[in-house]
Amino acid sequence: MEPSARPRRVTIVDVAQHAGVSTTAVSKVLRNAYGASPEMHTKVRRAIDELGYRPHAGARGLRGQTYTIGVMLPDIRNPFFPEVLDGITQSLEDTEYQVLLGPGCNGEKAEARVTEAMIDRGMDGLVLVAPVSPRTHLEHVASMVPTVVVGRHGSSPVYDTVVDDDVEGAALVVGHLAALGHRRIAHIEHLETDPTRLAEMPNARRADGYRQAMRTHGLEQWIDVVSTSYTQEGGYRGTRELLNRPQRPTAVFAGADVVAMGVLEALTEAGLSVPDDISVSGYDNTTFAAFGPVSLTSVDQAGNEIGRNAARLLLERIAHRNRRSVQVSLSPTLVPRRTTARLPESRRTPTKLDPDVQPFG
Repeated sequence: MEPSARPRRVTIVDVAQHAGVSTTAVSKVLRNAYGASPEMHTKVRRAIDELGYRPHAGARGLRGQTYTIGVMLPDIRNPFFPEVLDGITQSLEDTEYQVLLGPGCNGEKAEARVTEAMIDRGMDGLVLVAPVSPRTHLEHVASMVPTVVVGRHGSSPVYDTVVDDDVEGAALVVGHLAALGHRRIAHIEHLETDPTRLAEMPNARRADGYRQAMRTHGLEQWIDVVSTSYTQEGGYRGTRELLNRPQRPTAVFAGADVVAMGVLEALTEAGLSVPDDISVSGYDNTTFAAFGPVSLTSVDQAGNEIGRNAARLLLERIAHRNRRSVQVSLSPTLVPRRTTARLPESRRTPTKLDPDVQPFG
C-alpha cells in the first residue's frame, strides 16, 4: 500500500480565500494591527478556526516575533519551581505567547546551552529562574533578548529581576523556633563558593539571614550550618551529619522544602519523631509542605506571584526594550504547621544572656 501523503499545512493564503478577504487583511488580524474592522476580525477568526490554521513560528520570527517565551528552570524535581512556572503561564494565557521550557540542570555549561538554544530559535523573551551563570553571561543574554531573572538579588541595567526577601524569610523561621524555646537551631544550606553568587543567590541570602537572626535572638553560640545541596539527598546527608554532633540540634531549618524532605527521611530512619524529638522547618511552602500527612512548617515566598511578576516585567520589556530595569522584591510569610512545636522546659539549654531559661516570645 502506498504511504498516504503528508497533509499540507494550512497557509495564510488558504485562510484569506476561505474568508473571502485579502492576505493583507488576514495579516492585520493576526497582528491585531490598525485597519481591521470588527467584521473582518470575525470573518478571519472563523476561517482560522474552521481550517485549523496555525501561524508558522519560523516565518513569524523572520517578521520580528515568534510569540514564544523561553523559561529556564534549574531543577524540575524541586516542587517550588512549577509554582513559578504556573504563575508565568497563567499570566500569558490571554496572550498569543507560548511558553517553552528548558532545564538548566544547576550548571553553568547547561545554562549556557539552554539560553543559546532559546536565542537561536528566536524566542521573544526569556525568564531565567535562579540561574547560577555569571552575571557577565546573564547580561550577554539580556543584550540579545529581553530577559527577566528570578531569584538573583543583584541588579543589572539590562535585565529585570524578581526576588523574595530571603533574609527576612530566614529571620521568620529562626524567630518562630526561638519563640518555641529552641536554642540549638541548625541550618542546612546549599554549598556556595563563588563570590558573586554568595552575594546574589537566594540560598546564600537565607544562610546569612539565619546567622543574623541567631545573633539577634542571643543564640550566636549555637549557630550551626551544614553545607550540602538544595536536594532531598542534600537534606538527608546534612541531617546525618547533624545527628552525629556531640549535642544534636532540637530544630532544623532546611533551606528549601525539597531539602526538608531529606531531613524528614533521615530523622525517620534514625527513629526520631518530628516534632517531639526535633522540629523541622522548610522554605517555599510547596504543595509537599501543605500535604496533610507531612504538614511542614515553611516560608511562603509566593511562587505563583513571583511567576506573574516575571511575566509582567518581561512583556513590558518586550514592548519597551530600552526602559530602565526594575527589581520586584516580595515579602515572605511563615506558615506554621505540625513539624514545629514548643520545646519542653526540661530540654531547654540555658543561654549566656538567659541563664534561667526564660522562653522567647
